[in-house]
Amino acid sequence: MTVIKGIRTGVAALALMALAGCQESGNLPSSNRHNIPLSPAMMATLSEKGVTSRSPMLIRAYKQESELEVWKMNGAGEYVLVKTFPMCRWSGQLGPKKREGDRQVPEGFYSITPGQMNPNSSFFLSFNVGYPNAYDRANGRTGAYIMVHGACSSMGCFSMTDQQIAEIYGLARESFSGGQASIQMQSYPFRFTPQNMAKYRADPNMPFWKMLKEGNDSFEVTKREARVSVCERKYVFNAKGGVCAPDAASPVVSAVAAKARADEHKVAELIPSTPAVRRMYGDGDQHPTFKRNPVAGVSQPDSLVGGPVEVAVADVAPIATPRPAASKLANATPRPLTAKASQTAEAPAAEKPQQQAQPSFFRKWIGGSEQPAEPTAATAEAAKPVAAPAAKPKVDTKAKPAAKPKPADKTADAAEALRDARPGCRAFCCAPPCALPADQTLVKIHDSSAPSV
Repeated sequence: MTVIKGIRTGVAALALMALAGCQESGNLPSSNRHNIPLSPAMMATLSEKGVTSRSPMLIRAYKQESELEVWKMNGAGEYVLVKTFPMCRWSGQLGPKKREGDRQVPEGFYSITPGQMNPNSSFFLSFNVGYPNAYDRANGRTGAYIMVHGACSSMGCFSMTDQQIAEIYGLARESFSGGQASIQMQSYPFRFTPQNMAKYRADPNMPFWKMLKEGNDSFEVTKREARVSVCERKYVFNAKGGVCAPDAASPVVSAVAAKARADEHKVAELIPSTPAVRRMYGDGDQHPTFKRNPVAGVSQPDSLVGGPVEVAVADVAPIATPRPAASKLANATPRPLTAKASQTAEAPAAEKPQQQAQPSFFRKWIGGSEQPAEPTAATAEAAKPVAAPAAKPKVDTKAKPAAKPKPADKTADAAEALRDARPGCRAFCCAPPCALPADQTLVKIHDSSAPSV
């Protein structure tokens, strides 16, 4: 019994030591870390921007650029950019998070409250971004505990260094102390420039991204927090009352529409010289800063080797969409937000089970449907059987020639070239045999951000 008690005591001591080791990091304090004061340099930056530490705060994150921005509100009620933090690690691909365990970093509009701050995080400090939000729940998306934290390790989170999260956490703490009830976080796949919108125009996520762009544009033209609603499983921005549409009489809505038209015009000009592609990652990315100066303990380092791959996809029509004139919107009768629509925004949509073939591994990454397209009226008419005149049966006395061998599968060769050209890819994105779909070709393998080390 004495020996057993001694073993238990030793195991408990080792467990406490391990826990303490998780909480230690660099020269930052190991206790009371959530109350680390803002540095003199940050206080000077805030003063230069015309804001205080207790001013309201807003966060914007961009996955492709691997950047997280902190904004603070000035005396005029407009947000000004205080600091852009290079993101140490994010995981998955461009596109929204849809289910638990998919390693995707969410995209959309989220709300952070004081109750979501975690001073006792195993990743130094952290706060929950609020996934799933009302839009995610309305679309049946699953998962939880998506954080902004330290440790440079991501499994669906926005991961910073410990020093960075200490500063971001401190800025949020001070805003809450100043009376802010919640901090809006805008998470985007990339910066919504005309160049990116033209480049990714054929990506299956583009309809979702165009919806997010409307909220992004609202912030860009006003530098004020976007008013976000969810109606009929869609984001609605700058709506009035319980109406499922933007307020047509609002000057903000008019300004957003004008910016959208200007951007769409630029996109249309860029399309002829811009191939349509999808951008694929081994497993997310990190800012070039951390490729020049690697951080110890970064998650999935092999998946970062070689950088992202761009895959050509079948082109689509220009993304510009006709927009009704402001006068027509003003004269239109607004459709009220019904109780049914309101409930849809708060509860996951019920889905009927369907029997369908499982998509291939690479198809899950690239997207697109593996089901045959539904026949049009013209093809249906052509497919009708036509009666043929009766003919006497003929006896074929000649032997049939042997079947010719099928040509080599070039798409499979392209997929193999992808695996061979990217160290570590076989272990992370192409472990099972895979082939590019027929409508997609490998256009280039490059690292657009990683400098020589």
